[in-house]
Amino acid sequence: MKRSLRALAATAAVLVAGTAAAFSLQSPSQAAVLPNGFKSVGYMPSWAGSVTAIQYTKLTHINYAFALPNSNGTLQPIDNTSKLSQLVSLGHQNNVKVSLAIGGWNDGNDSAFESLAGNSGARTTFVNTVMNTVRQYGLDGVDIDWEYPDPGTSANNYAALMQQLGTALHNEGKLLTSAVVSEGGTANGVPTSVFGIVDWLNIMAYDGGSPHANYDWSIASANFWKGRGLPKAKTVLGVPFYSRPGYLTYAQLVAQDPANANRDCTPAGECYNGLPTIRRKTQWAVANAGGIMNWELSQDATGANSLVSAIYEVASGGGTTPPPSGGRTGAITGIAGKCVDIAAANSANGTAVQLYDCNGSNAQTWTVGTDGTIRGLGKCLDVNAAGTANGSLVQIYDCNGTGAQSWTAQSNGTLVNAGSGKCLDASGNSSANGTRLQIWDCFAGANQRWTLPA
Repeated sequence: MKRSLRALAATAAVLVAGTAAAFSLQSPSQAAVLPNGFKSVGYMPSWAGSVTAIQYTKLTHINYAFALPNSNGTLQPIDNTSKLSQLVSLGHQNNVKVSLAIGGWNDGNDSAFESLAGNSGARTTFVNTVMNTVRQYGLDGVDIDWEYPDPGTSANNYAALMQQLGTALHNEGKLLTSAVVSEGGTANGVPTSVFGIVDWLNIMAYDGGSPHANYDWSIASANFWKGRGLPKAKTVLGVPFYSRPGYLTYAQLVAQDPANANRDCTPAGECYNGLPTIRRKTQWAVANAGGIMNWELSQDATGANSLVSAIYEVASGGGTTPPPSGGRTGAITGIAGKCVDIAAANSANGTAVQLYDCNGSNAQTWTVGTDGTIRGLGKCLDVNAAGTANGSLVQIYDCNGTGAQSWTAQSNGTLVNAGSGKCLDASGNSSANGTRLQIWDCFAGANQRWTLPA
């Protein structure tokens, strides 16, 4: 699954899926840039990327990858310790917690973890060595990235290791997290008893699914762990910043063609997560999980195409504006109880408005104002190009006070658009997820009746 890439440092295009994420204990120094304790975690490899290029104000936690254990419980020398020290300094200046990730794919060799976890003396040595390292570099915690403990004896040894390490870290107000496989029988190598020990688990929902890390497969991975009993707040969904099969970074893909930012597969067949899917996954996580983790920060693009920025914008509410005086805020529901939804939680002008299963996210939170506007993610519900013809699509757009953005609720449940005199309508009389909203002649059918916030 994840690749540590420690041995592949010279091959930038192969900076793949390597790890997990470190998360947060409730303490006075907890990062608080995102509401409701939502965590945005990024990995910073020792071999790639500059710590001065990190968007610290859009992250809550950063994991430095990787330290490797020895079978006797000691640690191998950490690569690029000056980079680690600078990362801790800049992170703390920005109220971001920094943890050390220990392990990684390591070419599939987990023999050191197997040995040390199975020996009580080596476990104690490991815990003491890790705690000394945490103190030496002023770290906020540790992320154990053992890939992977096996069901049975190995799983029991993993639990014993996590219990002993968790006690030591938590006694000093530090974090303990762990990276876990996306799904399947290997997951039984992580006993459910560990759920109560860790601050959260980082679910490596990548390197699987067809196409790579697609939305449905990834959400099923997170739900698999929740189904085992992992609490919502400890469920952190991992997303890739690279493609398969070629292991190109997202930054490289966007540099090849800016249109790739809004795709999940290039015409050549490299598959990854573009902006819409990252936003949609974050939208799901806000409603159903405790955070988003990414592998890894040096692979992100910059500016408007940044995936870190997309995660932050959705998790922080998309820059919503305060409700107009007297406005009512909440969900708007239509045919079959589906919610009016901003596609992929994207606040950009022209983003489609659709029907979708209700999930309580910011993309489904609307303010019905006394000024006739209906606002979501800081934008107004708008008829594209101020159209007046049947079938003119509805979108969000900067509020401008025109009739295309003015709506009046009728006693029969319809919403009449002032600019066209037509009603808000679910196209094709459909209630399927993704059904586009449009305007149409008013007839008060089920696909034109809407329930507004109380």
